Amino acid sequence: MTTTFFLVRHAPHGLQDRVLVGRTPRIGLSADGRRQAAMLALRLSAEALTGVHASPRERAQETANPIAEAARVVVTISPDLDEVDLGSWTGRGLAEIADDPEWRLWNEDRGQARAPEGESMRAVQQRVVGLLDRLSRTHPDGRIAAVSHGDVIRAALLHYLGMTLDAYDRLEVSPASVSTLVVGTWGAKLLSLNERVAA
Repeated sequence: MTTTFFLVRHAPHGLQDRVLVGRTPRIGLSADGRRQAAMLALRLSAEALTGVHASPRERAQETANPIAEAARVVVTISPDLDEVDLGSWTGRGLAEIADDPEWRLWNEDRGQARAPEGESMRAVQQRVVGLLDRLSRTHPDGRIAAVSHGDVIRAALLHYLGMTLDAYDRLEVSPASVSTLVVGTWGAKLLSLNERVAA
């Protein structure tokens, strides 16, 4: 028996690719993000979902809600799907920290680095993989959408693909994308990566 996970990166917000919003509260989807979330819901309505889990962040919940509504299920808020805790980088502009040595280390040695006063990618990987493994045991034959964040999804996929965290930039996980992963007692198989259903 296998569990199929549809790993969904939340749709875009207004600060996308300019600010490290991290766990900043009240960052919701942009108007275009809401449109893309509706398209995600339409795409996933064909998948007979048995559950929808979402990060506690507002942008993830706003992406998950139409998916759950189309599937006629209730969203489960899962802290293990939360955004990386970026510590003192939270809310800072990408241009502002471009010359920070710790930021360079974070991008060059993702397997060992930790965000200042925040979380390591190793810790992120442990929590998200722990959740997916638990769900695969408790929901055999389940079909679950997990709405999360780019680096969190990358961390999970790298684990199941047997790749190191330093390979994080080899996987593209775009906003409003779906990556489909099957997990069973025999291991895991990636069926699709970074499927874009909206532009």
